[in-house]
Amino acid sequence: MPRPISKPLFEFLASSAVLWVLTACSPALNWRDVRPENTGLSLLLPCKPDKAQRTVPLGGKPTELSMLGCDAAGATFAVAVADMGDASQVAGVLAQWQNLTLANMKAPLVGASPVPATGATEILPLKLAGAALQPPPVLLKARGQRADGTAVTGHAAYFARGSQVFQVVLYADKVTPEVSETFFSSLKFE
Repeated sequence: MPRPISKPLFEFLASSAVLWVLTACSPALNWRDVRPENTGLSLLLPCKPDKAQRTVPLGGKPTELSMLGCDAAGATFAVAVADMGDASQVAGVLAQWQNLTLANMKAPLVGASPVPATGATEILPLKLAGAALQPPPVLLKARGQRADGTAVTGHAAYFARGSQVFQVVLYADKVTPEVSETFFSSLKFE
């Protein structure tokens, strides 16, 4: 004959089950496959993205930049792409884009000594089949400040394919390894 479950244990198990069901039914990150138009790229975003386009100065000329992005669980996720029209320009444009991102975050530039309030900036290799090998795809990780002075952590991938340049970013107060891994490992070209 089975032993009866004690009342405190039963209450604990019941409340745990309810909490698990509520968590499973309302995820903060609802990952979905998105594909920026005319790129061959696919990636996962944790929320329904908004679309935007604007003209920005890249490579010394006005360039159309297309973006998909959304906010979920206190973080911003986005992908931006521009076609430079000439593959020989992508290395310079990607380097410029990285430095602009760091400057906007008030984060140390690559190779600069760490700023005590913000920490170090690091660039890691990024494996991405189908991306150009030169310049190689990279994942930049930095800590800096938002425009309002609050701390922000940013992870940003930079890569090219043909004459297209890409930036894929994740900004949050704190970036968890699980979220960053899910987001950046989802990048693929078809």
